[in-house]
Amino acid sequence: MDRRKEVDILLVEDDPGDVELTREGLKEGKMLVNLHTVDDGIKALRYLRRQAPYTDAVRPDIILLDLNLPRMDGRETLKEIKSDEALRCIPVVVLTTSEAETDVVKCYDLGANCYIAKPVGFDAFKTVVQSFEDFWFTLVKIPGKERL
Repeated sequence: MDRRKEVDILLVEDDPGDVELTREGLKEGKMLVNLHTVDDGIKALRYLRRQAPYTDAVRPDIILLDLNLPRMDGRETLKEIKSDEALRCIPVVVLTTSEAETDVVKCYDLGANCYIAKPVGFDAFKTVVQSFEDFWFTLVKIPGKERL
């Protein structure tokens, strides 16, 4: 029986390779992670608001958000999440390839809780994902699911 703490993460990522890297990195961590994925910002908002086809969606403990997404990019998605009273307390970690200072500043201005630039290579990516897990689920107190 696995006695690790169970957490739900919504990963908003359109690159299947990055989804798999994230899944693998979290698999080896200290937490039992239920990773839910969507590939654009519109689907993310539907998921978070439990709109069709996501009416049975689980409220995530945290959101990992890429910036470069089709249909609705990560910046607009972040803005929508943080302006929605029912969603804004969910921590949003921007996990993206962009290291541009303008993106970092814009994301924090929009309410991001953290900004992480994706490293190149599986080992470096795995280290970042595990550090993220250690920080967010060991040190930080986040709102419980009963909030919604």
